[in-house]
Amino acid sequence: MNRFICIHGHFYQPPRENPWLDEVEVQDSAYPYHDWNEKVTAECYARNAAARILDNHHRITDIINNYSKISFNFGPTLLSWMQDKDPEIYAAVLEADRLSQKHFSGHGSAMAQIYNHMIMPLANTKDKKTQIIWGIKDFESRFKRKPEGMWLAETAVDLESLDLMAEQGIKFTILAPHQAKRIRQDGQETWRDVAVDKIDPRVPYRCHLPSGREICIFFYDGPMAQGVAFEGLLNNGEGFARRLMDGFSVGNTKPQIVHIATDGETYGHHHKFGDMALAYCLHYIETNQLAQLTVYGEYLQKYPAAQEVEIVENSSWSCLHGIERWRSDCGCSTGGQAGWNQKWRAPLRQSLDWLRDQISPLYETQMAAFTNDPWGTRDRYIEVILDRSEENMGRFLQNIAGRTLKEDEKIKILKLLEMQTNAMLMYTSCGWFFNEISGLETVQILKYAARAIQLAQDAAASNLEEGFTSRLEGVISNVPELKNGAHIYRAMVKPSIVNLLRVGAHYAMTSLFEQYGPKTNMYSYTVQSEQYDLKEAGRLKMAVGRAVVRSKVTWEHASICFAVLHLGDHNFIGGVDYLNVDEFAKMHTLMTDAFLESDTPGVIGGIKEYFKYHNYSLWHLFKEEQQKILNQVLSSTMDDIESSFRQIYDHHYPLMQIKNDISLPLPRMLMTVVEFILNRDIRAVLEAEDVDIKRFKQFVEEMKRWSFKRDQANFTFLASERTSSLMKRLSDHPDNIHLMEKIVAILELLGQLDMDLDLWKAQNTYFAMGRNIYPDFILKAGTDELAGRWVKLFEHLGEILKVNINSHA
Repeated sequence: MNRFICIHGHFYQPPRENPWLDEVEVQDSAYPYHDWNEKVTAECYARNAAARILDNHHRITDIINNYSKISFNFGPTLLSWMQDKDPEIYAAVLEADRLSQKHFSGHGSAMAQIYNHMIMPLANTKDKKTQIIWGIKDFESRFKRKPEGMWLAETAVDLESLDLMAEQGIKFTILAPHQAKRIRQDGQETWRDVAVDKIDPRVPYRCHLPSGREICIFFYDGPMAQGVAFEGLLNNGEGFARRLMDGFSVGNTKPQIVHIATDGETYGHHHKFGDMALAYCLHYIETNQLAQLTVYGEYLQKYPAAQEVEIVENSSWSCLHGIERWRSDCGCSTGGQAGWNQKWRAPLRQSLDWLRDQISPLYETQMAAFTNDPWGTRDRYIEVILDRSEENMGRFLQNIAGRTLKEDEKIKILKLLEMQTNAMLMYTSCGWFFNEISGLETVQILKYAARAIQLAQDAAASNLEEGFTSRLEGVISNVPELKNGAHIYRAMVKPSIVNLLRVGAHYAMTSLFEQYGPKTNMYSYTVQSEQYDLKEAGRLKMAVGRAVVRSKVTWEHASICFAVLHLGDHNFIGGVDYLNVDEFAKMHTLMTDAFLESDTPGVIGGIKEYFKYHNYSLWHLFKEEQQKILNQVLSSTMDDIESSFRQIYDHHYPLMQIKNDISLPLPRMLMTVVEFILNRDIRAVLEAEDVDIKRFKQFVEEMKRWSFKRDQANFTFLASERTSSLMKRLSDHPDNIHLMEKIVAILELLGQLDMDLDLWKAQNTYFAMGRNIYPDFILKAGTDELAGRWVKLFEHLGEILKVNINSHA
């Protein structure tokens, strides 16, 4: 067969980690999920690892790993997050690459990507090289093989970047069709301009590079990719397959590859059920033997490029004006309010370029004390990013200097390398992609800049913040009250900055609510307690102590002293500083005596006296714990509200019931009471260790009786997660028929409500049980009455979950 199809997905999220904590903090806009990484993983990355094939009755007949049948790349920073936060899906992605090698002549589905989605033509040569090396090393660490291809951020391309990729052994990349300038057949001298005539995307091309090296390029089918991303081609899997087949040249007997490339998030996040359309498309092509699925590496090995191409330099797939989207107000944007512009892009890039160019000579000068190859050392720093264990970091530092380093020298080297890391992260492309400088993505890259500035001050005693913020004053926001980049930096970035004292303050305040051991991990820091005393008197709590705070990233450490007083509710007063032993002893005695004498003003005065310039409050807590403590503080308030509302609900229920029965609307205030009480009750039932079916049924009947708003997103999320956890428990204990009956009862009751339940995890578990456990019970059912009952109940559960368990019987 000479017809081949390849579908490429570019799976990527911008790095969202707090640069000081190395954690993605809660993002309210992703509710009910913790953050956008988690939300998109649930809607897309996970779905493609277990995509459904449905029968004519919309029942699941098979579940497949889409990644094993397509070409894909994942952003390295996204995979790093996934490895920690969703190891099951991370493992499925890696397994898909291993499986694909069996299907595609030893070639894997996965491609590498430049490290943090930097627009390569706008980067300097050193950054380009590091981005490529880090992307390759990250890939090798995860997929345990060398990458053949590499994805360029936004397919933004120039010859130097391609040359550096080829130098590192990359064989091919993927570009948009409009990025081809002209082509010619091997052995011919005449070029053909394809900017007008359009390039044929069904064959690979070879690009000669300035160094004499070459790299192959696949130009994807543009109109077809546009149809998938924006024109509803994913509405039907069979229609998607037929559209791909239309891409072949009729009557051409030579090998052809029809291929497309889109954002991977198209399949599930941007288009709900897009993962299923993709799965059915692949299934339809394979079962009907319409074409052979392939990946780029396999196709290139079988059918090497026979044509040469020259590219349009400084071009990309998502900007009609080349790469202007990332440096000027070119007109490309994601919308925004009337009158908005993106004139802020140019001065923002200029400000960051200034910062980078200030940092680079500092880095070279300071690193010269430890190595004669500072930029090669930065290239190798990916070894530490991938493994921050003490042993690995120690080996890395030893290899740099070739001698025993002092503790302060180790810290300095790590700070310098982290400074460079953040100076690259601040160029993540999403900072310019959207419509306003105050957006999440742009604020995030400014945080990376702030971290680089802080490290430059620490490691090289260079104050760059004033020069940087003065330049940001020319970065004008579309939101009048936000003024400019300097104002946004001060309002949205500076409050995030963390140092050892702030980590100590966080530890001190949270210790009032959480019992810590002698050594505590706190994000990217450790806190070793040296002395800790907690006093309580009614609502008042006071903690006084000493601890050593240490960064796991830079190894910077210090012994800090603290005193913190909780006056109840959200009222905290605390201080943290570097006190000597005698000062701490005096402070400890003063604070303890004042607290035991109920001298609250004396305690507050002591904090102000000893911690004049380093006072902290609830607002200095990291966002996660700030929210957690506020919820704890509010819990008693919510209990009081619930008690009052429940009295109203119980007392006035007969009257409310009569009005409802005769279709008279309840007053808004009474409806609010009904909503609150029923939401609280049904949530409590679902969150209980053992779901009380009788009570749950009563609450469902009540919810059906009243026309009121549920907390739809949260309730659906909770019900779906509870069902999934019960199915997981059943999988671990399949003989527990009582548990299966309970799951059936819960699902039948939930089915009576107008809800869009997400049963994806539950269906996965059921499908696996159907393959691995169900056959054994079928064999026993003929002679074992209990086994027969189990089979009937399990099949009924499959009907509810819409899984056709007998489709492969």
